[in-house]
Amino acid sequence: MWLWVTSIAGEFWFGFSWLLDQLPKLNPINRVPDLAVLRRRFDHPDGTSSLPGLDVFVTTADPIKEPILSTANSILSILAADYPVERNTCYLSDDSGMLLTYEAMAEAAKFATLWVPFCRKHAIEPRGPESYFELKSHPYMGRAQEEFVNDRRRVRKEYDDFKARINALEHDIKQRSDSYNAAAGLKDGEPLATWTSDGSQWDGTWIEPSENHRKGDHAGIVLVLLDHPSHTRQLGPPASAENPLDFSGVDVRLPMLVYVSREKRPGHNHQKKAGAMNALTRASAVLSNSPFILNLDCDHYINNSQALRAGICFMLGRDSDTVAFVQFPQRFEGVDPTDLYANHNRIFFDGTLRALDGLQGPIYVGTGCLFRRITLYGFEPPRINVGGPCFPSLGGMFAKSRYQKPGLEMTKPGAKPAVGVTAAAYEKKTGWGSDLGWVYGTVTEDVVTGYRMHIKGWRSRYCSIYPHAFIGTAPINLTERLFQVLRWSTGSLEIFFSRNNPLFGSTFLHPLQRVAYINITTYPFTALFLIFYTTVPALSFVTGHFIVQRPTTMFYVYLAIVLGTLLILAVLEVKWAGVTVFEWFRNGQFWMTASCSAYLAAVLQVVTKVVFRRDISFKLTSKLPAGDEKKDPYADLYVVRWTWLMITPIIIILVNIIGSAVAFAKVLDGEWTHWLKVAGGVFFNFWVLFHLYPFAKGILGKHGKTPVVVLVWWAFTFVITAVLYINIPHIHGPGRHGAASSLHGHHAAAHKKMQLDRVFYGWP
Repeated sequence: MWLWVTSIAGEFWFGFSWLLDQLPKLNPINRVPDLAVLRRRFDHPDGTSSLPGLDVFVTTADPIKEPILSTANSILSILAADYPVERNTCYLSDDSGMLLTYEAMAEAAKFATLWVPFCRKHAIEPRGPESYFELKSHPYMGRAQEEFVNDRRRVRKEYDDFKARINALEHDIKQRSDSYNAAAGLKDGEPLATWTSDGSQWDGTWIEPSENHRKGDHAGIVLVLLDHPSHTRQLGPPASAENPLDFSGVDVRLPMLVYVSREKRPGHNHQKKAGAMNALTRASAVLSNSPFILNLDCDHYINNSQALRAGICFMLGRDSDTVAFVQFPQRFEGVDPTDLYANHNRIFFDGTLRALDGLQGPIYVGTGCLFRRITLYGFEPPRINVGGPCFPSLGGMFAKSRYQKPGLEMTKPGAKPAVGVTAAAYEKKTGWGSDLGWVYGTVTEDVVTGYRMHIKGWRSRYCSIYPHAFIGTAPINLTERLFQVLRWSTGSLEIFFSRNNPLFGSTFLHPLQRVAYINITTYPFTALFLIFYTTVPALSFVTGHFIVQRPTTMFYVYLAIVLGTLLILAVLEVKWAGVTVFEWFRNGQFWMTASCSAYLAAVLQVVTKVVFRRDISFKLTSKLPAGDEKKDPYADLYVVRWTWLMITPIIIILVNIIGSAVAFAKVLDGEWTHWLKVAGGVFFNFWVLFHLYPFAKGILGKHGKTPVVVLVWWAFTFVITAVLYINIPHIHGPGRHGAASSLHGHHAAAHKKMQLDRVFYGWP
């Protein structure tokens, strides 16, 4: 009975989940930015622009797992973006506090004096140097074609030298520090400092950790690498012996670049990425205070130089004063051509998020998001229309005419500006993390921060342009991908079990937007029922006891109608979103893998947290290295790095292989004569195995080769199980060589028929 009850509960849950996924897509809208209108309105004939200021936040926490060259390329792409120089400021938050990161950014600032004017002169795309120089073809878009080849060759040489300096920094810093420490005559046992190039001790983390200079215990640092540029154009020098490139007609000004490492002290909860973002928000308010903020992960670079303008379009257009943030889709490089682990996730980004634009807007997903600064300070929108196109009559019920101040003040009296706002104790007894800035208390601070804006009545927009606005780096292998999904799913459940549960959100939240948030915070629960569905039918072949009756013809008709309807809806959604059928199916395959591993682990972790009040910690997701280290971009995808998250999928694979083998053996042995009656169950087993095929390939296969080893492994397990079942009599019921052969005539036939009826009339 408990199996039957679980089965019915699973059917209801799957149906409910499907409704949660589909209802928010009832009013899909596809918005496109009009950059030509933006230029006509804000760009002036004298070369100046009245576009609003924009602060770009880049966050990094470990220069080893997040390769420093990738971070440098991200910074260079931001500095070279097509946006007014004096209105574009880049902030790098380094949570590691390492001198390696700072000196790499200093090298990037020097190289930017060559790279940025080169991009402007020749209209280079993309403007991340590593990605640009990896292009097989270089379509020219500028006006000085005769100089392009020579300029490009010169810049490529300088970039190779730049990479060499970046790769040598770790060794150079250690050698320099050893030299300074030796000159200081330090005795054995005394802490060895890390020294900067100007001969001063580094205030952050030292190579050899010591008190006040270790991870989680170091001073705050705010250093301006590139100062704020002038408001008038500054043309570069003509070509000369010292200056091989002619920049005489090019504006050579560079945007402001600031390095920030917030203070960390023992005993203070530093709140991971959310804390770093809030520190950046305060530091930028002192230095530039731009009305808009774009946040990017350190492995994401600007792939389309118009990306910043495209996002601003949605902030300055008609009826845009209630837009809190603009979310761009996430695109990735370093993904194998078959996208084995569904890293692109096009169904979510191009389907779900885009469709939400017809309601209050897409959910905030962590990177590639442009914010209106005042929304981070807790302000409410000037007016609220929660009804939208679907329910316009609801809008007048909650109309507002002016901004309201947040409940707590943004600043703390007596605080020292710039460095002071990044102090570890600055947020004590303030509203940061609750009413102000990025929200604390969950590893998915992005989702809950966007949710807090939506429940105040703010809207969001989805912006997809081509070429893609931003491109990041995908996790390097199956293990890292599973841990990434574990972090996301755990954070979603944390939101569900917190005061930010969307069930209790304000009435300013659009009804279908609430459904979308319920879906995004409950989807990991699917693991509990999916594991049941992927194991019990296979085990039923072994036990011979089935939990559902044999279906009738009408049931098959009903099932065909339901499956056909679901398939038609899926095809329509895929066609509207511009997603290929292959991407749709690959997404389904990885959904099976994630549900059986990361989702289940997330449920267990959050239940443990809720019951035992234990915090959940996660490691950073390692990404593919950049530059010379990236010799084979797919080599590491199939390196097996064992993790406990792989246990459940492996068990499910074995259970389904064994179940199918036992069913096959029973038919061969004569124990079951009506093999057509078990064909449906065996087909379901192979359906499960087919969906877990990318997982099996990830732990056994090789890139670029036919994964024969996977098929051979499956076939070997299948054959061995069937042979053992047939040849070991005591593990199975009587077949044609068993007890039935001892009966004679009518009694034997009646006994065998009774056995078959008992077995098969309970099987679907």
